[in-house]
Amino acid sequence: MDWQDLIFKFVGGLGVFLFGIKYMSDGLQKTAGDKMRDLLAKYTSNPLLGVFFGIVVTILIQSSTGTTVMAIGLINAGLMTLRQAIGVIMGANIGTTMTAFIVGIKIESYALPIIGLGAILLFFIGRKKAQYIGQVVFGFGMLFLGLSTMGSGLKPLSQLPAFSEFIVNMSQYPILGLLAGTVFTLIIQSSSAAIGILQTLADEGAISFQHSLPVLFGDNLGTTITALLAAIGSSIAARRAALVHVVFNVLGIIIFMMMLPLVYQVVLWMGQDVNVRMQIAYAHGFFNVTNTVIFFPLIPFLAWIVTKMVPGKMDELEFRPKFLDARLLATPSMALGQAQHEIVRMGSYAKEALADAASYFFQRDQKSAAAALQKEQLINELERKITEYMVKIHQKGMPEAESEKATGLMHAVNDIERIGDHAENIVELSQYCTEHKVDFSDEAEQELKKMIEMADLAVGRAIYALEHQDMQASEEVLRYEAELDRMEQEYRKAHIQRLNKNLCSGDSGAIFLDVLSNLERVGDHSKNIAQYVMSVE
Repeated sequence: MDWQDLIFKFVGGLGVFLFGIKYMSDGLQKTAGDKMRDLLAKYTSNPLLGVFFGIVVTILIQSSTGTTVMAIGLINAGLMTLRQAIGVIMGANIGTTMTAFIVGIKIESYALPIIGLGAILLFFIGRKKAQYIGQVVFGFGMLFLGLSTMGSGLKPLSQLPAFSEFIVNMSQYPILGLLAGTVFTLIIQSSSAAIGILQTLADEGAISFQHSLPVLFGDNLGTTITALLAAIGSSIAARRAALVHVVFNVLGIIIFMMMLPLVYQVVLWMGQDVNVRMQIAYAHGFFNVTNTVIFFPLIPFLAWIVTKMVPGKMDELEFRPKFLDARLLATPSMALGQAQHEIVRMGSYAKEALADAASYFFQRDQKSAAAALQKEQLINELERKITEYMVKIHQKGMPEAESEKATGLMHAVNDIERIGDHAENIVELSQYCTEHKVDFSDEAEQELKKMIEMADLAVGRAIYALEHQDMQASEEVLRYEAELDRMEQEYRKAHIQRLNKNLCSGDSGAIFLDVLSNLERVGDHSKNIAQYVMSVE
């Protein structure tokens, strides 16, 4: 046996296969647009919708891991509950079987013409849409070229005594196949690729369809462990979502391994007139669909299990408004009071986002950066919900005094949203400092700390004044804002002098001045809120 030829063809074919999947996935994402995350957030109000959209998004992006990561991000942003995410993860498991069905179509002999067609669309058609389709077609062809190359390399394995002995042992001990599939998927970090290789081995006669089933289940287990390893050290929400993926698949694998002969007969009946590669695809689809059907009614139970396994307070924000009740719109004055409570809540998130941004700026703590950006997302979402609610209040008709109050509150909502934007700006400036190794002098750091403390006081008192209609707090905000203006001018001059003396670099100078400007603008928006409170009084 020519080991060099086997290894070169296997490794090269695997590389071409993985490139084909990735390139096709990128093309599909570009063709579908960047709205998958928004669709998930909007159309997963219940777990059943979550399953459906998990399937659709995974087919579009060709990555169950990518869909799971999206779901985790939406949990962290407060846009999705754990139960909704479980539905999405179940759907992702079903959607990922599409790759196995693609591989099941035996069209390797047409791989080169397909690649040629993709290249024509990519390089000779000017329209972006055609180029994206060309990318999908090109990746599709590369996928089959990789399979063909791997197949020619793996063919001699069936004559290798050690491999034949392993297959015989595996027929007696299916757990060996399960372990082999799990370990192999962990090594190459792609269940789609592992299943594609399994299909190729079966097609070359190196392994029978019956003996491939435990390996297939192991591939499903391996991809969940990969996700679990990726979630180590992340938020509680991420760990729970990853653990759901593991528990869901492990329980399903236990059931299917116990009923292995029956599963074999069912899949053989389903795919009696198709090739072995498609039979494995049928088995993959049957496992994931059946598993979802079994455990879908048990979603609350799965959520309870992972909550017990990963205890602690969920690191998620409550996305839904707490105080905006549509039933109160019939009484505009009461609805307006509820809207004010929601605006105060929104303001508290803006204050927290600013504090998180400051923490990231000085300590480079990635968790603080993530928290600031998540809260900024929530602030934007609350602004939209509150604005919609306020428009409905206006439509009901109000006395002139209440109408003026509603207009003032609308301005306050805008000011709070802008404070959130400035917090996001500070995070982005901090990220630039990290990436480009920008350092500040001790004097510059002390000045920024003083100004951030003053901005924090201004925002805090402005929100307090808005909540309690407190005139004294409003007057304090005006003093803080004036002090912020003075500090901004003084520190700007001092920093320019440091730049002239070469005590600071040009990069640090630009960042310093940008942070000063953002903090000064935070003061302006706090002042606007305070002036609104004073005008109402």
